[in-house]
Amino acid sequence: MRKIIIASMAAAAFSLAACSEKTQDAAGETADSMADDAANAGDAMAEGAADAADATAAAADDAADATAAAADDAGNAIEGTVNAAGEAADKAGDNIAEETKKAEANDKQ
Repeated sequence: MRKIIIASMAAAAFSLAACSEKTQDAAGETADSMADDAANAGDAMAEGAADAADATAAAADDAADATAAAADDAGNAIEGTVNAAGEAADKAGDNIAEETKKAEANDKQ
């Protein structure tokens, strides 16, 4: 009877060992799968960050171009205003000279 019990215990131990090996294999595969998933997620995040950086750089370039164009437009507007003011001052000077001549002529009469 003892031999039967020992044989049964040995068989149970072997079956537990076999189950344990299968469990270890499954756990190893799960760990490998998790590592692959983490690596893929890291790659996707890195790619997304690179795309965001490229989009930010492009937007900054566009903003710089728009600012330069606005500065050029503002410079042109200021130049036009200065020229118009100069012309108005010249015309006012001419009018003053004419009115001064008329006043002097009236004073001589």
